[in-house]
Amino acid sequence: MSSLIELIEFPLEDGSSLWVEVSEAAPRGLTPAARGDVPARATQTFEAALERVRPAAQAIIQKLRALHDAPDEITVEFGLKLSAEAGAVIAAGGVEANYTVTLKWKREEKKAA
Repeated sequence: MSSLIELIEFPLEDGSSLWVEVSEAAPRGLTPAARGDVPARATQTFEAALERVRPAAQAIIQKLRALHDAPDEITVEFGLKLSAEAGAVIAAGGVEANYTVTLKWKREEKKAA
């Protein structure tokens, strides 16, 4: 399936705008002859869109910090997909969400007395 590249204008809380290039699946079958050259404008601010993914990120970090032998470093990576209607959502790879989690423990060697 091919995709369309589109620009979406996300208003920022300070009154300025952020332009985001997004790709959407091309519709199958008949398509409009012209979509127009007017970029879409998001229905919410960029900050509000990002606020939607905060609970998922916080839940992951809190659960990993609560491990019995908590790591010294936690890295969580995930893709974000932006759209004018939905705002920000965690991008999925296939059916499930796509996360990369890295945990690091730093062990200090005990010095011999």
